[in-house]
Amino acid sequence: MIVSIDGPAGAGKSTVARGLAQRLGFRYLDTGAMYRALTWLARRDGVPMDKGVQLGELAAANPVDFDADGRCYIAGTDVTAAIRRAEIDRLVPVVAGHPEVRTVMRERQRELADDGDVVMEGRDIGTVVVPDAPVKVYLQADATVRASRRLAERPELSADALTTDLRARDRRDADRMQPAEDAELIDTTNLTADEVVDRIERIVRERAPA
Repeated sequence: MIVSIDGPAGAGKSTVARGLAQRLGFRYLDTGAMYRALTWLARRDGVPMDKGVQLGELAAANPVDFDADGRCYIAGTDVTAAIRRAEIDRLVPVVAGHPEVRTVMRERQRELADDGDVVMEGRDIGTVVVPDAPVKVYLQADATVRASRRLAERPELSADALTTDLRARDRRDADRMQPAEDAELIDTTNLTADEVVDRIERIVRERAPA
């Protein structure tokens, strides 16, 4: 069973996906972490962020992996904490925007999904990466609520900076923030994470093979 969870930043994807995976006993796959890991490696190895072909080759030569606890690895290094630093925040949109990078990453994401029983979260999972996933969910929320959630995650940044970043990310990701036609739409504005997990779990149980 593959469960895809899409939606904009601050809609609750990561929290919900992790909680759902734990509830179901599935693996949790944060596809955004994969682009962050590549950004970290490119920065370490001095690969220019504007060189899409080189970055794609770097990604192909160093497949991102996750352990059973969801920790992220690239080039034999645990980068789980390092990829959440502010310098990666600034650079990852450039890296992720290269078609050469996205082609490699999407293929790697499909490889990881092939093992089954996984909850995948990102921005184009249900529409591009695993369009045949039996359960697709698209989370959305009020922009103000999304900004406050991001602030809770990144208290070291100012509210104004986060709001500006959120708007920029929405504009940049507009073409990838479209729900699949058969996705379940859930507005998380007034819901707790557990309430959202409950809703998705019911859908998964209903669609799971007997």
